[in-house]
Amino acid sequence: MAEFPAFEPTVSENVLRIRRAGTTWLSTGWNGGRIRSDTAYNVSVPEGWRCPDIESYVRTRLRRAGFLEGEELTQPGGPTLLTGVDLEHARGAHCGPVTAYATAGVSNPAALPLEPTGGSLPDGVPACGEDDYESTSPEDHSTDSRPAGTVNVIVATTCRLEAGALTNLIAVAAEAKARTLLGRTGFPGTTTDAIVAGHDPAGPGRAFSGSLTDVGAATRACVREAVTASLESRYSVEEAAVPESVTAAKHGTATDVRATVFCP
Repeated sequence: MAEFPAFEPTVSENVLRIRRAGTTWLSTGWNGGRIRSDTAYNVSVPEGWRCPDIESYVRTRLRRAGFLEGEELTQPGGPTLLTGVDLEHARGAHCGPVTAYATAGVSNPAALPLEPTGGSLPDGVPACGEDDYESTSPEDHSTDSRPAGTVNVIVATTCRLEAGALTNLIAVAAEAKARTLLGRTGFPGTTTDAIVAGHDPAGPGRAFSGSLTDVGAATRACVREAVTASLESRYSVEEAAVPESVTAAKHGTATDVRATVFCP
């Protein structure tokens, strides 16, 4: 993997560390949100992995990889994604002020048919009112069991983004990821995808990050290339193949439930 000093990648013990001093990150993954940290991580977990204490597990994995030193031994800090894909299939891409890293596996595809047949929400939750859905036990929707899939993307720019632009960078990366996956696999995503976006608060300012901006256009290109390259690596071996459908996949789902359309 090529190394770019702006956001330097290191892989150790099946953990990917992305490093740049003073970066602010926004994560959609475990323990996500906005955080200031020199590092972000993507951790590969074994198939069928379940863990009641993810924080302790992550700290152990980072320590084993040699990424925790000094105060970080008790406060790892950086945003961390979890994936069932081996980190040998991680790929990065660089364009202008943006660098992106991806791991891509689709054994758990999430299809979105445009002509749904109708049905239930995931985990048997009936397609009914908001009150009924909110009363469902959180345990019914646990994501502690991670199959050997997941498309994780970490994208970062050397520019300083306004708060809305950093948030929008998640949307730009998600759109690029979905379009790439749809074209390469026939699925727009998997059941456990996550994205981390980062920026340099000391860099040149950008108020926006849409597809017409330099940051947005570079993000789309980087995510497309990184996801494509990771897919090609993951499915270049003889025993691995992209599933032909949700029913043929080891894990997966299709959102066949219909929503009620109304005029506001």
